[in-house]
Amino acid sequence: MANFYSDIPELKFELENPMMERIVELKERGFREKDEYAEAPQDFADAMDSYEKVLDIVGDITANTIAPNAEAVDAEGPHCENGRVRYASKTYENMDAMIKAGMNGLTMPRKYNGMNMPITVYTCANEIVSTGDAGFENIWSLQDCIETLYEFGTEDQHKRFIPRVCAGETMSMDLTEPDAGSDLQSVMLKATYDEENNCWRLNGSKRFITNGDSDIHLVLARSEAGTRDGRGLSMFIYDKRDGGVNVRRIENKLGIHGSPTCELVYKNAKAELCGSTKLGLIKYVMALMNGARLGIAAQSVGLSQAAYNEAIAYANDRKQFGKAIITFPAVYEMLSNIKAKLDAGRALLYQTARYVDIYKALDDIARERKLTPEERAEQKKYAKLADAFTPLAKGMNSEYANQNGYDCIQVHGGSGFMLEYACQRIYRDARITSIYEGTTQLQVVAAIRYVTTGLYSSVINEFEQIEVKPENQAYMDRIKAMAVKFNADIELVKSAENQDVLDICARHLYEEAANIIMSHLLLQNANKAPELFAKSMNVYINLAESEVEKNHNFINRIDADQLDSYRK
Repeated sequence: MANFYSDIPELKFELENPMMERIVELKERGFREKDEYAEAPQDFADAMDSYEKVLDIVGDITANTIAPNAEAVDAEGPHCENGRVRYASKTYENMDAMIKAGMNGLTMPRKYNGMNMPITVYTCANEIVSTGDAGFENIWSLQDCIETLYEFGTEDQHKRFIPRVCAGETMSMDLTEPDAGSDLQSVMLKATYDEENNCWRLNGSKRFITNGDSDIHLVLARSEAGTRDGRGLSMFIYDKRDGGVNVRRIENKLGIHGSPTCELVYKNAKAELCGSTKLGLIKYVMALMNGARLGIAAQSVGLSQAAYNEAIAYANDRKQFGKAIITFPAVYEMLSNIKAKLDAGRALLYQTARYVDIYKALDDIARERKLTPEERAEQKKYAKLADAFTPLAKGMNSEYANQNGYDCIQVHGGSGFMLEYACQRIYRDARITSIYEGTTQLQVVAAIRYVTTGLYSSVINEFEQIEVKPENQAYMDRIKAMAVKFNADIELVKSAENQDVLDICARHLYEEAANIIMSHLLLQNANKAPELFAKSMNVYINLAESEVEKNHNFINRIDADQLDSYRK
């Protein structure tokens, strides 16, 4: 019987990373709950065994329910009826399977009926579900919004809302408006305080809201009358049980058909404040978006895995000129490129998730007691690394999902253009990943300061100090040569002292940093498990060298005098 966890050994490899010991130690607080909750682990080995069992369940449900339902869900899609969303019929089967298996509230504390699992494990589950159906993953994975409510809500809100999500209720984050897409400072949904009923009231509209008819919404709204920037925005919790929000329509989209993308109308909707006023965009949405971006990175890796699965199965089965097409160099080069990008992107995804786990766990501990100086230093280090790596993981993996979906269709040839093959759905679903939760261009904006301040260079330098086996030393030398070009390019751009030059070179510097970091991560993986990663490492470093060279050439040819050629 197929299983989308156990059938992919690279996932188990990432789960067994040495950093997991520290993550589990922090998450379980020294296994203090082992006598209070029967399901709490007794020690590190017990915790890891629990994680594997959960992922095995997710892998089983995905392979044998979600993936088989994907084409029917894509064809039917959700419907809007009397201001409410009705999912595709097979979506309810998917949801029922996950709820009955208890696969909700993975990261939430046990006192709220959660599983208290690390974000790394949840990220793995996200990837697995996305391999089966990225549209359904959007619905299921938005439970992650509860992280923001847990981080900034009150204890009363925790008790009322978190157990509902752990029981399977759905969530959404209502941010975008018709005139406020990437520029969330322009949000104008109005929030006014109702003194008589001791609550807030929301009025206005939201657009492009994923799973917009969810049970519990986190809503960005303007609470400060007369303001027009981010300082006037606050975060609110809206409970569907209270009414006041209707779905005006469901968008007719290119892909992720199973996931309803809604336009919402708020009419005096009752809501409650999450956190403090005026910090909605400045603090809470930033936390929300970082979690969402990690989720889209996982979704992108899942789509790349799906593209690889479809491409290699077809290439083995399809015969031309008396031979399986997988034997043709033009085909096996495409397949090797898909796999190399998949393995590199996955390595970056889980490195990022582990950074997030450590700093988030220390943040949580800080709510219980004062951190030691060593813990504060650790928290600061991993928070910065998580902030720097998240835009790399989201941006690069979403671009790779698009490239891999494209190549998957190309492997299929004319059949790939036909709707009966899954590759066309994977290709359509992948397209949104480089747009929502911050376009790739916005990921560059988020990352560029870590280029110019030298953080990526520092990480690369640390990776260069890791010993490798003699047979891998030549690969290390090649990666070091890429880093020399990268550092020279940074200095060249900075020396121009021209913001426009920096802005137009930013994407190129971002890609250089990501390619070098992923090359190092794959080298580290191949050093430990050559049977899994040696081939991908070789292919990826070839690709990375050519990409770094391309970007290096661009940067060395651009100057302020040439900028007019790019302006329209």
